[in-house]
Amino acid sequence: MTPSSAPDPVSGPVSRRRLVAGLAAFAVLIAGFSALGVWQVQRLAWKQELIRQVDSRIHADPVPAPGPEGFGAVTREADQYRRVIASGRFAHDREVRVKAVTDLGAGFWVVTPLTDARGFTVLINRGFVPAERAAPETRAEGQGEGPVSVTGLLRISEPKGGFLRDNDPAGDRWFSRDVAAIAEAKQLSGPVAPYFIDADATPNPGGWPRGGLTVVRFANSHLVYALTWFGLALMSAGGAVLWLREERRRRLGRR
Repeated sequence: MTPSSAPDPVSGPVSRRRLVAGLAAFAVLIAGFSALGVWQVQRLAWKQELIRQVDSRIHADPVPAPGPEGFGAVTREADQYRRVIASGRFAHDREVRVKAVTDLGAGFWVVTPLTDARGFTVLINRGFVPAERAAPETRAEGQGEGPVSVTGLLRISEPKGGFLRDNDPAGDRWFSRDVAAIAEAKQLSGPVAPYFIDADATPNPGGWPRGGLTVVRFANSHLVYALTWFGLALMSAGGAVLWLREERRRRLGRR
């Protein structure tokens, strides 16, 4: 076989397979990045709607905290940060202190069971105290035994600990507001609400605990992520064009 009759390695089947494989790879990249961009746009719409709903809940008039008949219907999506009111008496002897860091510094949330007048118990995050006010006797004025009404934000239980630490019920060391674990550790009887309430800024006698420090913040970087993915899709498309041009030059140069 003479050199002129040998198969052209560029224009033959191998070259066609290389072209198809290259275009397929670029198509997968473009489609994948575009799909991720579309997904982030959808997430952006969902997050904006969530923020709108939560904002409306926070500023709405308070409604009675859900009782036992409504416990099963409480969900994070529908009820987190709903403004509620509960009335009853505190069981101060069964409070727990949960590690916290707030705008006032490091300290504890004071979480106290409240026996609601409707016949169930709900945990109330009464607010923040610094370490020197952690012991109940250092804030005796705020430990009243009379009936109270608490207005605040409904919060869903936090069962996974916090500060990279697990709760230690046996040692009475708490890093998250885990409703079920606190109820069991403090032997709360009767129906216990599956949520807790962050008390508002209504002052407590003596000034401690200090409520109204709930931080409502939602990370919303979906637009940045969407632009990033769409940018990568465009870069992949540009890369495909450059690759095709280079392939064409190679083919012409081999002829």
